Order: sequence, then C-alpha cells, then structure tokens
Amino acid sequence: MSITAQFKEAVKNANSLTERPSNEDLLKIYGLYKQATEGDNNTERPGGFDFKAAAKYNAWKNLKGTSNEEAMQQYIDLINRLKSA
Repeated sequence: MSITAQFKEAVKNANSLTERPSNEDLLKIYGLYKQATEGDNNTERPGGFDFKAAAKYNAWKNLKGTSNEEAMQQYIDLINRLKSA
C-alpha cells in the first residue's frame, strides 16, 4: 500500500477514534496533516487573543522543512498509536 493510501486511511481512522486525543495530540494531528497536504506554513500568524488559531499555526510552523512523505508517515504512526491506546 502506498504512503498516500495509508495516509488517506489514517485520516479516516482519525475521525473514528474512540477517545478524544489530548490537546497536544490534536495539535500534532493538525500540524502533520497540514504539512503533509500543503507543505511549509507560509501564512501570516494569527494575531491578538486567538489562542487556538495561534496554537494551530505554531503546530504547523514547527514542522517547517519536513517533507510531505515524512509528515504523512508521522501522521500515520500517531493515528495508529492513538487507535491502539
């Protein structure tokens, strides 16, 4: 199975996790998904008091330079870990 097919399967699995992941894991999931699907974050940082948007921005920005394939693999590994927890 190709990495892309495994990634798509992991995305489906992420939506059917039995327990809600921790906020830290949710941010990792978000950042890895954005890195895998869009590449490096070149958007402007959200301002002011939008803490949720800022956290999501940082989670994605911290993955700068990570290849799409590496981000996909990390996403797959994280979802598989959460699924078996």
